[in-house]
Amino acid sequence: MVKHYYKLQQKSFFGMTGKLVLPATLLPLLFFYTACNNHRHPDKKIFHYNEQSGIASLDPAFCKSQAVMWAVHQLYNTLVEVDSNMQTAPSLAKSWSMSADSRTLTFILRNDVYFTDDPCFAGGKGRRLVAADVVYSLRRIMDKSVASPGAWIFNGRIDSANGFAAPDDTTFQLRLVQPFQPILGILSMQYCSILPHEAVEQYGTDFRRHPVGTGPFALVAWEEGQAMVLTRNNNYFEQDANGRRLPLIDGVRISFFDSKATEFLEFQQKKLDFINDIDASFKDEILTKTGNLKKQWQGQLQLHKHAYLNIEYIGILVDEKNPLVSNSPLRLQKIRQAINYGFDRRKMMLYLRNSIGTPAQSGFVPMGLPSFDTTVVKGYAYNPARARQLLREAGFPEGRGLPEVKLMTIPVYADLGSYIANELRQTGIRIQVDAMQKSLLMEQTSKSMAPMFRGSWIADYPDAENYLSVFYSKNPAPPNYTRYSNPAFDVLYEKALLTANDSLRYRLYQQMDQLVINDAPVIPLWYDMVLHLVQPYIRHFEPNSLNLLELRRVEILR
Repeated sequence: MVKHYYKLQQKSFFGMTGKLVLPATLLPLLFFYTACNNHRHPDKKIFHYNEQSGIASLDPAFCKSQAVMWAVHQLYNTLVEVDSNMQTAPSLAKSWSMSADSRTLTFILRNDVYFTDDPCFAGGKGRRLVAADVVYSLRRIMDKSVASPGAWIFNGRIDSANGFAAPDDTTFQLRLVQPFQPILGILSMQYCSILPHEAVEQYGTDFRRHPVGTGPFALVAWEEGQAMVLTRNNNYFEQDANGRRLPLIDGVRISFFDSKATEFLEFQQKKLDFINDIDASFKDEILTKTGNLKKQWQGQLQLHKHAYLNIEYIGILVDEKNPLVSNSPLRLQKIRQAINYGFDRRKMMLYLRNSIGTPAQSGFVPMGLPSFDTTVVKGYAYNPARARQLLREAGFPEGRGLPEVKLMTIPVYADLGSYIANELRQTGIRIQVDAMQKSLLMEQTSKSMAPMFRGSWIADYPDAENYLSVFYSKNPAPPNYTRYSNPAFDVLYEKALLTANDSLRYRLYQQMDQLVINDAPVIPLWYDMVLHLVQPYIRHFEPNSLNLLELRRVEILR
């Protein structure tokens, strides 16, 4: 029998014999769980999805992976959120204002938001959320004893002593050390979910398994490695445009199959309601080379595609003080530019990616952000003649005398590396593809021991500054894995942080992006795309550029 973990009663449910003893109040939850598990719930609207990587924690302070973010987003709310147009929208805060010196943000909170019922509260009844909860939650991220991987979001930005204040129950103030325009985007991150101190104090280190939030759903049961079940929060504060209280479904069931083949089979049998991305082994079966559904699948499922704030790229170590660089041809700007010109990104996307994504022929900042503009930031298109010219100018005509360079990658991208190597060989550039475990590659790049490596950068928050910080010379690795340093770039970066006017700040972002592309410490490959396979009976399942799982408005019509 699957174990069950309930947080709805303070007393133990295990009698003297050690057998599970369930009060009558929990029998409906047991039915709910087993019904979800066996897919026998005709009277309930349960959304099913699989999380191949598992879920390590439900503590927002440890929201460092997509798997955890997706689950936490169902259970908690943040002060503000990012809407489908990548604009900041109200959530727990109904309004906010910035002081004249751009250093103090004042938020006015809703007064109708309640934490879900839990034994950590007096009488087990969830209390109203107040501004002191916001102060507690954000300070907790910075608390060294918590050791949150999200502590960096406030480093050097928030006054550690007086950064957060609650003048009254519905007013929260945040004080910056200096102006930082992307701060609203940071506050939308799942790290900044608001939680009650009572839950953390009662559950201690086990708080990861006992989430207490204000979100659209609440945890019913979680058997790690098997399944997780969430139920509708009937006291959730939001309504849709028609006045219906959200969410519109009764619950969510998450399975943890670690095989993509099993996941796809479950989807085919309609035991899963959607799949995030398509495994490489299935993409040719489902998609045409132009990224559309093949005829045999049309009408059987919905294909959702949307720009995703992720860039896939090849990074090049450019710190000439590093011996790995001082003796490498990659230290030469013209060699790096020649590599950028020397392979066909469009053909790569067509044949290796089934057109899922857009060839990166502009800057490092990807599509989906307001500052993205291909008419302003000019990147590299396929031009083998220009690549050969640059090789000659660098002193290596037709590649003669040019040492072979190693491209470090992970096995799943080995075919991509081989494609690029084969293309570049025709211009005289020899690449050796070295596939290794992801953990080893991350260690090598963090220690500046990878002269040339495949990487990706997914937005932490929807602002181009998040991408451009990768090249700020004062940043270590991470995020500055290439160890890029350009004084002109740094001046523009620091100026942008102080620029409140969006249009002016976007121009500065574009100038920075162009500098990076010209210096070529990176080889942009493609701007990514969210791809979902969705059952035909699912409605209002809307993708977004952060690929955040949004279930509040989903309807199941079957």
